[in-house]
Amino acid sequence: MPTPRRAFLKTLSGLAGAALLPGQASFGAPAVPHLSCNSYTWNTFYNRDKKVWMADPDASLTEYVASGLTDYEPSLNTPDEVAKLAPYLRRYSLLMRSIYVNSSLHEAADAPASIQKAVAIAEAAKALGTRIVVTNPNPLKWGSADNKTDAQLTEQARNLDRLGAALRDRGLTLAYHTHDPEFRAGAREFYHMMLHTNPRHVAFCLDAHWVYRGTGNSQVALFDIVKQFGSRIVELHIRQSKGGIWQETFTDGDIDYRRLTHDLKALRVRPHLVLEQCLEAQTPHTLSAVDAHRQDLRYAREVFAGLG
Repeated sequence: MPTPRRAFLKTLSGLAGAALLPGQASFGAPAVPHLSCNSYTWNTFYNRDKKVWMADPDASLTEYVASGLTDYEPSLNTPDEVAKLAPYLRRYSLLMRSIYVNSSLHEAADAPASIQKAVAIAEAAKALGTRIVVTNPNPLKWGSADNKTDAQLTEQARNLDRLGAALRDRGLTLAYHTHDPEFRAGAREFYHMMLHTNPRHVAFCLDAHWVYRGTGNSQVALFDIVKQFGSRIVELHIRQSKGGIWQETFTDGDIDYRRLTHDLKALRVRPHLVLEQCLEAQTPHTLSAVDAHRQDLRYAREVFAGLG
């Protein structure tokens, strides 16, 4: 019999409430980590098979839960998308402790509408148990090598802090995410966002592989950033490569995730763990999406034991 909506939402809220606000770490939790997965990962697997993720939500989410995943981090563009997703979360007993929302914050003319939309999406998702809102402020142009001006970085940091303050007022946590452009030109964009936002307003979603790739495939840079800003990490995006190429499954490779787990434990940081083992052109092709994610979960539960 389907779970009544009120009981389902109460369960979601109770489970999500334990998750990961800045500075919180519950070290009496079970050793087996709780793992989520980002929708972008499944997009890449479906694209490889010439399919479209969530074109048929029942078909897509049947595969998702068949992999063993019980939590989902979707990328959302409107509050209506939250409403459309809600019955599927109930049907497949999926938590949604975090969401990914795009934002455009570097121009004063665009930022207010972007902040308003992100807050509206977050408010809708909060009713379904969401507590973390991940955003990666848009670059000047995706795929471009152009960097933002100092004035644009100043404007972006100001607006990122405003968005974080608005979400904090609503009981939500904003987690700043990066790709690789933020680490160009001496990582000026990354450092300005981290140094010129209030840690009470803006936490950090560490996407370990984008930091690694953005700094020239450097674990030195990755672990220096963990040392500098580890206390602000509330979410960890997990991806692995070998020889710089994203792998089909999460396994041993270029990034020492066992060391990362050790360092986060030493900092008494317990982030929300989100698989994002995406595919690129040179990634091996040996497994289905379901089988690949089953392997991801087995390995991740071992590597992150006692962390999530």
